[in-house]
Amino acid sequence: MNNDLQLTPIDDNPRFPHVMIGERALQSLRQAIVQLQLRPGYLLSEAEIARYYGVSRQPVREAFIKLREMGLVEVRPQRGTFVRLISIREVRNVRFLREAIEVAIVRKAAIDASNADIEELEAIVAQQHALPAGDDTSFLRLDESFHQALAASADCNDAWRVLDGLKVQMDRVRFLSLSDATPIATLIEQHSRIVQAIASHQVDEAEAAIREHLSEILTSLPKLAARTPAFFTD
Repeated sequence: MNNDLQLTPIDDNPRFPHVMIGERALQSLRQAIVQLQLRPGYLLSEAEIARYYGVSRQPVREAFIKLREMGLVEVRPQRGTFVRLISIREVRNVRFLREAIEVAIVRKAAIDASNADIEELEAIVAQQHALPAGDDTSFLRLDESFHQALAASADCNDAWRVLDGLKVQMDRVRFLSLSDATPIATLIEQHSRIVQAIASHQVDEAEAAIREHLSEILTSLPKLAARTPAFFTD
């Protein structure tokens, strides 16, 4: 394994204090794939990753199985387990599904969100504005918090859990796109418009704002595929 590779530790991660080692390994590897520490096409070694984490091979094997179910890794007979290339077709299909779900969430939020819900959304956007330039990782964490808070404001936490499982391919493209294809300032401004529409209970305006926001990836996707063709398939 690349000696420069830095995966999230799984023995002292405060985000997962009560989670089994296999689940911690899964979350760490998923994050590494999404944030391109493990790039598309990377050959994964069960034994080396187990040594890196200081655990037995069994939790790593379990993590590999779940990553395969998520569509993040693939087993090639006689060759090994690899990080999957990003499927353009899958990204487009998942974006379509995500838009359908999040439009429904935002329309409901524009009707049902409480003042406390709106204040939480505004606070997350304020944190995004305060980020130093180039801190893509922190922005993605806050972006995740923003969309999760949207679902909570509409009492749609189960819908968010569905989205969280669907959107891993989109997440990889989103991380790639932040460097230049989609400026973070643009995304934050879109978040602000979504919150403003929800706060003023403008249902149609909230829907239009979330549709514009989730369509951003359709603009950046062809640029990214042209710039890093080795990462993509289809």
